[in-house]
Formats: sequence, structure tokens, C-alpha cells
Amino acid sequence: MAYANTTRNGTSSLSDRLVAVLGSLKASLAQRRVYSRTVYELSGLTDRELADLGIHRSMIADIAREAAYGK
Repeated sequence: MAYANTTRNGTSSLSDRLVAVLGSLKASLAQRRVYSRTVYELSGLTDRELADLGIHRSMIADIAREAAYGK
């Protein structure tokens, strides 16, 4: 019986891995910024303004999480 084995050379340079990590960090920071800004802006609204938008104050964190990170 014959077996075929394939191996992938998964070596990447240190600079490639560093670029990937920094890109991931940049994306995470951007998402966090969207979350924080959304919470800040919605929290600044009065209860009446939130009600006009159909939002209860307890929903702000969930709305911000969805805006920043998706469902």
C-alpha cells in the first residue's frame, strides 16, 4: 500500500508575523473605537430622544457591540 504525504512549509518570516499581529491589533483598536464612540453618543441622548429612536437605555451596550463587532 502506498501513502502520499504532503507537508506544507509553514515558515514565515518574523516580519510577516509581526505585520500580521500589528494588522490584527489595528483592526481590534478600530472596532473598540467604534464601540466606545457609539456608547458615548447614545449615552449622551436623553431618555426621550432614545425613546424616539425606539431604544431603551439598557440596550445601548448591545447596540454598540453589534455596531462594532457585528452579530
